[in-house]
Formats: sequence, C-alpha cells, structure tokens
Amino acid sequence: MSRILLIGGHGKVALLTAPLLVARGHEVNSVIRNPDQADDVRAVGAEPVVADVESMDVEALTDLVRDHDAIVWSAGAGGGSPERTYAVDRDAAIRTMDAAEAAGVRRYVMVSYVGSGIDDVPQDNPFHHYAVAKAEADDHLRGTGLDWTVLGPSALTSDEATGQIEITQDAATEVSRADVAGVVAPVRGAGASGHRRPHHPFQRRGGTPIAQALTA
Repeated sequence: MSRILLIGGHGKVALLTAPLLVARGHEVNSVIRNPDQADDVRAVGAEPVVADVESMDVEALTDLVRDHDAIVWSAGAGGGSPERTYAVDRDAAIRTMDAAEAAGVRRYVMVSYVGSGIDDVPQDNPFHHYAVAKAEADDHLRGTGLDWTVLGPSALTSDEATGQIEITQDAATEVSRADVAGVVAPVRGAGASGHRRPHHPFQRRGGTPIAQALTA
C-alpha cells in the first residue's frame, strides 16, 4: 500500500481517480481548498486534506507532501483569469514539485493535456494562458530528479469509462474523464526505476485496453 496525495481532490477527474486508487489498496489523501467538499471526498474513499496550495510556499508544501509515496496533480484554476491560471496551473504546481524533492517524495504524476508543449496557441486566444502555464509546469517537472509521468489527455467528456485508449499525438478527438482516471491509477506506481515517457498523450480511439496501451 502507498500513501498518495491527490492535489485538486474535488475535481471531476480526481473524484473518479480516488476510488480506483483505493481499490488498488492505496491510502489516498485528497487536497481540497473548500472544507464544504470534504464529504464528497470521503464518499469516494479518500481522506480530505484542507489546504490552499495556491497560497502556500515551498516550505509549507513540503510539510503537506511529506510522508507520502506519490503525488498526483489534478488541480487547476478552471479557466479563471490569466493571473490565477498562472498562479495555480504553473506556479503552485511547480512549488509542489520542488516540495516533493525537498520532502523526498519520488513519484509525481501530472495530469496535463495533449497539446502541452506542442500547441502554438496565439496570444489573443483565451486558451493561450492555460497552454503556456501547463507547458511551463510540465517542462519544470521534466527537469527535476523526480520519477515523473506527464499524462496528456485530449478533450474531456463525461462519458462512461470504456477501459480503452490510444497513445497518440492527435488532439482532435475526445476521452472520458473516467478513462483518464483509469490511466492515472496504474501509472501512479509505474516507473519506479526511472522516468516514464516525457509526454504521454492519449485519447479514446482504436479501442486499445489501458494496460496494453501503457506498455506499448
């Protein structure tokens, strides 16, 4: 059993991921900012941890992540202002990576998106700030000494899980959040002897079972 810190614990992907991790025998601590969300987190088998990662410095985050075996980042500003997008999706994420290194937490899984570091999003596009923030956070993670995986799903839907994905750079299709959760759970423990792929994009096309797709 591993102790996993799931940051962004009330997000749609996180609420689907937590029970899958618990079913694998892991202890999941889900970080939420709003204490009113605690019951939702408990309902999926995780323990709520109330903390505002956006406002915490590296020292405070080091205390937060300490004594965990892995961190899963599934937080985001949710399309807020450019300032808050950078504050959460880039700056807070980067501080948690630095905190993981300081605390000796080796495993870090980043839920990103398929175009991170690839898309050339024009500055006048509302998506530009998110794209830049995610790319810079992912680049920082790649430069750490952590045992990391960057997951890059394509457009998210609320469809039921299929248990099937396709590893591809094509961002033109969709994948369900439930299938994203189905990828996070097995890769949480992967790569103990080294880094996974620098970018691990996927979508639901081709019908490849998740376990098979991840080892292809």
